[in-house]
Amino acid sequence: MNFIDTNIFIRYLVKDDQDKAEACFRLFEKAKVSKVELFTSESVIAEVVFVLSSKRLYNLSHQDIRVRLYPILSMPGLKLSNRRQYLRALDIYGNNNIDFEDALSIATMERKKMRQIYSYDEDFDKVKDCEISRIEPE
Repeated sequence: MNFIDTNIFIRYLVKDDQDKAEACFRLFEKAKVSKVELFTSESVIAEVVFVLSSKRLYNLSHQDIRVRLYPILSMPGLKLSNRRQYLRALDIYGNNNIDFEDALSIATMERKKMRQIYSYDEDFDKVKDCEISRIEPE
């Protein structure tokens, strides 16, 4: 098993360097059919989303990022702790105007059956299809 870094996802998803994009495509094709096992982390996925959404770099919409990243995270050859949590976070992110890290927090809360979050971040108030309520310390 080998760790996969942010730039491999980026080269594959945006194809801004054709040779690297093709090499990454071949790697992901192997992972798709379990010929190679890859592993990545929460921080890498968060960085991928951050880079893809950056207005200075690629400026992709939340939904576009979800559509591009979801199939990769679903590959059998890509090992990911709490895969369902990441996929749920992508769904939340794709359907709401919030940061991916907030979506990941909500997905974590759902998995842990938590319903309230202490936060001053009002973006949590805007999330649709979640039974999460934001509270502030008193």
